[in-house]
Amino acid sequence: MKTALVVDDSPSMRMLVTHTLKEAGFSVLEGGNGQEGLGKLGGGAVQIIITDLNMPVMDGIEFIREARKLPQYRFTPILMLTTESQASKKQEGKTAGATGWLVKPFNPDQLLQVIAKVLP
Repeated sequence: MKTALVVDDSPSMRMLVTHTLKEAGFSVLEGGNGQEGLGKLGGGAVQIIITDLNMPVMDGIEFIREARKLPQYRFTPILMLTTESQASKKQEGKTAGATGWLVKPFNPDQLLQVIAKVLP
């Protein structure tokens, strides 16, 4: 079974994304900010990461930079799921190591289609 990590400071958004992923057969770990998300990465293999951008403690860009420093997560697909849609933010995410970008509110089918494209 593939494992996904969902990092978002909104409990309702985490619940929606987690539900979508579980319906698709994933096991899901959750974090409420980037620092919590990094803590979850220490425990084992995560095949895909979905993170928000604007979060307290550690934002999504910083979280991606830190996750990319971990050898086992250098090539793991990381999707940004955020209300931000400016090109400059997307570029910043890409530079940090984001694989893809989805704008909230998200469509569950669209999320799963993007995951299917980036997960081997």
